[in-house]
Amino acid sequence: MDQQNRPLRKAAPAKRITLPRARKPAEIREIFERFRAANPEPKGELESVNAFTLLVAVVLSAQATDAGVNKATRKLFAIADTPEKMLALGEETVREHIRTIGLYRNKAKNVIALSEKLIAEFGGEVPTTREALESLPGVGRKTANVVLNIAFGETTHAVDTHVFRVANRLRIAPGKNVLQVELGLEKAVPPEFGRHAHHWLILHGRYTCKALRPECGRCIQNDLCDSADKRVI
Repeated sequence: MDQQNRPLRKAAPAKRITLPRARKPAEIREIFERFRAANPEPKGELESVNAFTLLVAVVLSAQATDAGVNKATRKLFAIADTPEKMLALGEETVREHIRTIGLYRNKAKNVIALSEKLIAEFGGEVPTTREALESLPGVGRKTANVVLNIAFGETTHAVDTHVFRVANRLRIAPGKNVLQVELGLEKAVPPEFGRHAHHWLILHGRYTCKALRPECGRCIQNDLCDSADKRVI
């Protein structure tokens, strides 16, 4: 039988992903009460001196560790803490400062391009709206959320891999993708915890509720957790 007459194979049906049921509001409140009691004022771990350097640091942190970004940016921010100073350095010099960070060539290009746009369209100031932030080169929804939260005190939920994992494991805001989790957190997190919620979730995922070997034995949410990933000791 030639290829033209060969019967077509039916495509395998897409595997359905069944999300766990979201927790009740009282249980979610208990989770965040515990986070607050353990760490009342959580902080982001990226180092910055103003809104501009925060923006640059978050752009550089994509697919990189905060520690790695901090190591590279300490000297950079000491000489370029405004869009004008960054632009004056030029792409090649910025590239040399951040060459230890993954994707550094493209990131250096974005840092220069966003500096140019800040000067040309925003008077050299970091804008305070999501739409304006997302118009900048290299800035996506997560980066905009981080800047709005840390620099301008807004309640936003920046969903990275850690927040995504913890929100699903603890059934705070189950979702198949980061946007679903973000929108779920907006509805689920009690307003009094909103300002710090994503910091608590990031830190919990980074240091305790790890992807491969969650340290359940020292988890402050252990008795509430019923995730299939839970390690029973």
